[in-house]
Amino acid sequence: MKKTQVVVIGAGQAGLSAAYHLVRMGFSRYDGVVVLDRNPAPGGAWQHRWNSLTMHDVHGIANLPGVAVPESSDDERANEFVPRYFADYEARFELPVVRPVIVESVRRSGEIFELTTDHESYQAEAIVNATGTWNRPFVPWYPGIETFKGRQLHTSDYDGAEKFAGQHVLVVGGGASAVQLLAEISEYAETTWATRRPPEWRKPGEEFGPEIGRQIIAKVEERVRAGLPPKSVVAVTGLQLREQEQAAYRKGVYTRLPMFQRITPDGVEWADGRAERFDAILWATGFRADLAHLAQLHLREPSGGIRMDGTHTVLEPRVHLVGYGPSASTIGGNRAGFAAARQLRDLLQPVAV
Repeated sequence: MKKTQVVVIGAGQAGLSAAYHLVRMGFSRYDGVVVLDRNPAPGGAWQHRWNSLTMHDVHGIANLPGVAVPESSDDERANEFVPRYFADYEARFELPVVRPVIVESVRRSGEIFELTTDHESYQAEAIVNATGTWNRPFVPWYPGIETFKGRQLHTSDYDGAEKFAGQHVLVVGGGASAVQLLAEISEYAETTWATRRPPEWRKPGEEFGPEIGRQIIAKVEERVRAGLPPKSVVAVTGLQLREQEQAAYRKGVYTRLPMFQRITPDGVEWADGRAERFDAILWATGFRADLAHLAQLHLREPSGGIRMDGTHTVLEPRVHLVGYGPSASTIGGNRAGFAAARQLRDLLQPVAV
């Protein structure tokens, strides 16, 4: 069993930020801090994004601490550009990343945490969890979902709009990914959009500025402090059409229907009895926090969330969640990584190297 002071789980934006600051604050590499990443290569969830997601489509990549994001052309694929940036970052600062390692469970043993992985086991004095959400795509259950004869996929499985050429595609979900993929798919196929609630659009020209950002963080922090599951950003900010989606809007692609009542072998049926045939259903229904490996720590409240105080959990102050709740953004992940590192430095008092 390998021993270290801090195990960081995940090497995305928040995990790399935490590792960078821990090393800068005096934690030695591997003996003081180690990063366990389940991915085969650097890049976090970015390496799994669909090929058609270009840097022109990305809402913004925050700088990792110490190194600015290099310039990119609009047509560069995000699943190549961002992983390359992350790989260069890991190498530049010699961050102690071990991959691919899947953390299967974390349990408390006295004052120590024991981590079981698909490789070695680890002992640590503290945990910084930065696993994000990509490995937990959410698909809601509807009656008849298992009977559908067409193709069903989640956005995490999306591999290009051309695969739907000549088909009728139902896109389910009210987030930014649904808006983007509706525009793409409508170039090749007939589309229908269904959401639980009517979409709320931001006003034209209304920028996503610092004040809106602070409002979002305040609302999400209020929820996690109460032990409630964090809501999505779109639930707080609303949706906005970008330049590349205006043509789809003019074609009526964003005419929204309420959610159907059941799924049939050939399509779906609404509560009023109206039925429609579809060749494919794309679930753009988001993700959930990837925290199953922490189940043995019993951090969840009866409400389903985890009560937080800053970046650390209330029930286990040596367990920090970065990239969770109010820090579930690139900028938020950076800040959370620094906050967690600073608190652990003060708590564990490592010997400077």
